[in-house]
Amino acid sequence: MDIPQVINAGDASIGDMGQGYLVTGKNVDLRRWDEEPGNACQSSCRDYETVGYLISGQMEIEINGQCATLNPGDSWLVPAGAKHHYRIIETIVAIEATSPPGRFQHKDE
Repeated sequence: MDIPQVINAGDASIGDMGQGYLVTGKNVDLRRWDEEPGNACQSSCRDYETVGYLISGQMEIEINGQCATLNPGDSWLVPAGAKHHYRIIETIVAIEATSPPGRFQHKDE
């Protein structure tokens, strides 16, 4: 029997890229991003799928050469193996889920 996890916001551990790790299961994990304007990530490909939801702010995301501007309430999917990067336009709060969990086995590096 699996033990349910509850992570209080103040107890989330912080990853090397600034992500706040929330709850992690066997097949999915949840993380929070608080990013300032001007922050951008290098183009990368991950071996896990990512879905996200923008709570506040504005950002651009490019996935496999297609660019979109995201506003509060917008969501996105980055398929496993897709080349992607993002740029923060206005301070964001976003939630992402990765499957399988990106947190372990150095997948977030």
